[in-house]
Amino acid sequence: MLYKFKSKAAGNVIMTGPAGDQLLRAMGREPAPKGIIEPDAMPAAIAAVETAVAADEAARAEAEAAAAAEGRRLPSREGVTLRQRAWPLVEMMKRAHKAGEEIVWGV
Repeated sequence: MLYKFKSKAAGNVIMTGPAGDQLLRAMGREPAPKGIIEPDAMPAAIAAVETAVAADEAARAEAEAAAAAEGRRLPSREGVTLRQRAWPLVEMMKRAHKAGEEIVWGV
């Protein structure tokens, strides 16, 4: 499944199903083929995603520190980080909130 997030305030953001599911769950929403984020809900959604990104980065830093303490090094992260996946949607939410526009997907 692909998510195509749309808003009149920004260009579309397209994500694979797993990435979209992860971000929707971070916002406290259940993944669904159709949905809407109202402007009033965007500040909380942005904060929730930013908290999830910070937790992801803190977990990685902790794992790196533990590995260094044991005299080993973690392999480089493969793929795209949560921060990189979340950034386009967070920017869309910021613009949509400022413009008072909703974000929809699956419609």
